[in-house]
Amino acid sequence: MDCKEIVNQPVIEKDRFMLRPIRESDLGLIKLYASDKRVALMTSSIPHPLPPGMIEAFVSRAMRENREEDIWVMDGLQVGGSEVMGVIGLERLERNQSEISYWVAPAYYNTGLASDAVQSLVEANPMKNAAMFASVFQDNPVSARVLTHCGFEYLGDAEVFCIARNAAVATWTYSMKF
Repeated sequence: MDCKEIVNQPVIEKDRFMLRPIRESDLGLIKLYASDKRVALMTSSIPHPLPPGMIEAFVSRAMRENREEDIWVMDGLQVGGSEVMGVIGLERLERNQSEISYWVAPAYYNTGLASDAVQSLVEANPMKNAAMFASVFQDNPVSARVLTHCGFEYLGDAEVFCIARNAAVATWTYSMKF
């Protein structure tokens, strides 16, 4: 097996999970969770149903050295959890900023995992950003609470196209300055 190391992407260890770079062996569980309609409907970029090859392409992009986004897997294996509980990422933006995005597997909804993962990434600030941004769908107030719980401040309303819904969806946008 060919193991590829993700360059310049730290492992962030916490008590109940670790945030680690994505690897090829995560493909099956990511595909399983991303194909769940509940997950797809709360993201802008995951279609439902999943087209063939989409998750393979996602994993491949996430492992490239010249990627535009760092992706971490929420891995609870070392503490008796699942190897993939969710995914969290930072997309590089201009002026030393990034946009955080995440989804959690339905089995981990309402467990505080999303808040802990976002807080861990904010505290680590692995890209040494001056600011981070995030957007959530307005019909997902739980994700909005995750962001405000982690110190993000409301910026305003916008909308984004959701592939799974095949429609524009109203969003709330948040930011955090460092």
